[in-house]
Amino acid sequence: MTSDTGLSETQITQFARDGFLVFRGMADKAICEHMLTVASRQLQEAAQPLEFEAELGYAGAPSSLEAEGGRTVRRLRGAYDRDACFHDWAEDPRIVDKVRQLVNEPVCLTLAHHNCVMTKHPQYGTATGWHRDIRYWAFTQPDLICVWLALGEETSANGGLRFIPGSHRLQIPRDQLDDLLFLRPEHPANQALFEQGQAIELHQGDVVFFHSLLFHAAGVNTSNVVKKSVAFVYHGCSNQPLPNTRSSSAADIRLSD
Repeated sequence: MTSDTGLSETQITQFARDGFLVFRGMADKAICEHMLTVASRQLQEAAQPLEFEAELGYAGAPSSLEAEGGRTVRRLRGAYDRDACFHDWAEDPRIVDKVRQLVNEPVCLTLAHHNCVMTKHPQYGTATGWHRDIRYWAFTQPDLICVWLALGEETSANGGLRFIPGSHRLQIPRDQLDDLLFLRPEHPANQALFEQGQAIELHQGDVVFFHSLLFHAAGVNTSNVVKKSVAFVYHGCSNQPLPNTRSSSAADIRLSD
């Protein structure tokens, strides 16, 4: 048996095997609707800090901020300090206690990575190839956990997440990756990996925990509604960001003893 905030041994084993866990209805409707209201208002106001699709240079993105669709927002950065609803969610004991079991030590929240409301817009919201989040993070150990909250429906039709189960345990040769460390679509050895990819359908309030080494991807949004999700990243407090890197550019928040 497990408490409301904890994990069962079966769940801990599943995370070690697959690299992710899905929790249905973990955030109630009122919380999600409040976050949606805040995020929608801040999108309308273009409240900084923001990341734009044009800044990433992914296939299909606007060529510049001045091009058509150039002000399409990819994410509202700095969610922890944007509103109490995001701050409170990031520190929710149901999250912290589960992460503590998975990392087996006190938990820190990093404000340097994710810490955002992810948005995927119709038309100018680009697809994301198969990648590991750890590719642009720098910690003493590559063991961090992203906690992703769906504020609405997330399906293949609107750019929902896809995972390759167990891929966090794989050693991938460098030649299978491109310059941005995405799995190269044309590489023969990657074809079997792509076939293992699973679409993760989420409903409002569903939450996914996934390992920073897990390969994941997301398609484009073919609906007419902006998809919004909240993402925070956690790590064991002994797993420190490397000095003078992006990972050490913002504070860590210690959340448990």
